[in-house]
Amino acid sequence: MKRHILQAALVTALAASFLCAQTTTGTTTAPAPPTPAQIAANLVPRLTTLLDLTGAQQVSATTIFTTDETMDASLATQMQAAQTALQTAVLGNSASGIKTAATTIGSLTTSQVTADATAGAAFYAILTADQQTKYAALQLPGLGGSGGPGGPGGLGHGGPGGPGH
Repeated sequence: MKRHILQAALVTALAASFLCAQTTTGTTTAPAPPTPAQIAANLVPRLTTLLDLTGAQQVSATTIFTTDETMDASLATQMQAAQTALQTAVLGNSASGIKTAATTIGSLTTSQVTADATAGAAFYAILTADQQTKYAALQLPGLGGSGGPGGPGGLGHGGPGGPGH
């Protein structure tokens, strides 16, 4: 849950910057969502400030978060397809379709939690004991949540509802 709050804040800030940069040409196109690399590039400086990350830790964290965000984006796309399949099955009164879609959604949710927890554990592992203490004291939304590093809320932006849930 806390992870979703951080994600929403990051996405909102990024979206606001895109909106401010747009010019009025008569046609409006929605800004592209941030890439996994952009999300990681926005998160690492904040963590650097809060936890005094070294240069090597910043490189590792960027890799960890980019990998996790890439996985999250893929899972979000698959989740949207599964949600569409579920809706179709419900409207078609297809018990087997509902079961198949629900199983897919459950599997994707498991994959999401696993990816985020793995990223959280990998990030936590690169921290020094002092940084781990700071990290635990910060209670950062989106960086581990109530389950500790990578627990409920985990890292990244995906999850059952995909981006922006």
